[in-house]
Amino acid sequence: IASGDEDASRILLRRIAAGDEDSLRTLFEVFGQRMYAYALRLVNDPSTADDVLQESLVAVWKSAKRFRGDGRVIAWLLGIIHHKALNHLRRKPHQSLDSDEENMETKLTNNNPTVQEQIIRSEQQRLLRNGLDALSLEHRMVIELVFYQGLSLAETAEVCGCPVGTVKSRLNYAKSSLRGILNRAGVHEEDIQ
Repeated sequence: IASGDEDASRILLRRIAAGDEDSLRTLFEVFGQRMYAYALRLVNDPSTADDVLQESLVAVWKSAKRFRGDGRVIAWLLGIIHHKALNHLRRKPHQSLDSDEENMETKLTNNNPTVQEQIIRSEQQRLLRNGLDALSLEHRMVIELVFYQGLSLAETAEVCGCPVGTVKSRLNYAKSSLRGILNRAGVHEEDIQ
């Protein structure tokens, strides 16, 4: 199943609701990476993101019967991740992820760009991550959901539990703030790859 095949995704949820463990595994294969990426962006800690993902999969198993089908399956799944991540953040103070040094060697061996291009790209990614970390959690969430997860404003509002107007406002503020943070660091939108 492709992550965009909504009918197949809904069938998976119905099967999960009926107790089919293989369907839960399939759902994880299709959506697990996106769910983990969203959790990681919210909690900024791989171990905590793993915990959030596992708790979310348990919640999917237990609550698949309650999926009403009003929106896309991915929006419902990310809503579960959202709430589980917020629960973790309430229990543990926010920590920034400083994995650039650890990932530098990996980045330098990918896609065969020149070493200078790799260093520039790595620095841009670090500045972007730092810029995102400087935003409030609410602003980071809308950026993540709209730009990284591809949700509509209405779906983002559903996941965040707020009106669409609030999502628009947060998104505009987040983009403006991020643009300012990056400009002060000497990075412009056209420079980000």
